[in-house]
Amino acid sequence: MIPSPENYQSYNLCTLTAVGRDTLGNLVGLTNAHCFIDGQGNKLVGAKVHRDSSPAGTALAPAPIADSRPDLVTGAIGEVTYVSTPNHLLSGGPKGLDYAVIKLDESRVAATATVGAVTITSIGAPPAVGTRMCKQGHRTGLTCGIRLGTNGIWFTHLIWTDGGDSGSPVVSGTTLVGNAFGAQHSSPIQSIIDEMTAQGGVGTGFHLAT
Repeated sequence: MIPSPENYQSYNLCTLTAVGRDTLGNLVGLTNAHCFIDGQGNKLVGAKVHRDSSPAGTALAPAPIADSRPDLVTGAIGEVTYVSTPNHLLSGGPKGLDYAVIKLDESRVAATATVGAVTITSIGAPPAVGTRMCKQGHRTGLTCGIRLGTNGIWFTHLIWTDGGDSGSPVVSGTTLVGNAFGAQHSSPIQSIIDEMTAQGGVGTGFHLAT
């Protein structure tokens, strides 16, 4: 997923957390906020999103970011409508849930419950400490690890992620519990939905599309 004009100069590579519907019936995608923040700290609301045309990687053979290119044949699959406060886990800035909302083009996107080795059938809270969870990311595919605990508004775990996995869905079984943003931290999906609904607009009342 790449924010870029049709004639792109640069892009970021991230992973969709989930695709769902809001209360207005919009098809909505979620990922990390920091995927849509430029080097000057500007939020790229209105950025066009493209599907990455390169094959996904695995933990043993991560997808090379240098080979990633936006699918310009298909064209933009959506537009960013909201970018939350990023996590600022390491920078010392204000702490946020680190999510972005994308209004998807239904003529170019079809929702599915299964991507790779992960199937999502429900949304719920992070499981108890010690419970095994997994994520499915574009860069490193399926990786799993136990929940460690809580750090402020986030939960922590031993799930491996790498660049390009930002936004990966974190699941307990087939229940979506969070979106990964790196350094073994994730934001609870229910907290993201609550904040989206409170601020209004695209994404309000988000629920799974399939």
